[in-house]
Amino acid sequence: MELKPTESELEILQVIWKMGKCTVRDVHEELSKNKDAGYTTTLKLMQIMHDKGLVTRDTSSKTHVYSAVISREQAQNTALDKILDTVFKGSTADLVIQALGQHRASKDEIDAIKDYLKQFENKE
Repeated sequence: MELKPTESELEILQVIWKMGKCTVRDVHEELSKNKDAGYTTTLKLMQIMHDKGLVTRDTSSKTHVYSAVISREQAQNTALDKILDTVFKGSTADLVIQALGQHRASKDEIDAIKDYLKQFENKE
């Protein structure tokens, strides 16, 4: 089964990936820095994420500690596949052209892209 986190779940996962293991309060405090998030909403979302298998929960102490089951790379791949299929009708070229046309890439990023393309060409 492929795990597909929602946008709100991805925000929570970003915090868990950054911190490693954390409590609902840890996540809530981090989310509250950038948006108005209610503690009970964060708690409910994390419970749903646990039920969906996106996070594990250690209940051995009074305060439950959560860890991510899905990696950042898995979430990125899932999100990218969805965007590629729904927005770009499967066209990788259109996706890359749009990304590079809309967002300024640094020289280092451009060099990394060029290096990747060279490696990709050599595989064929």
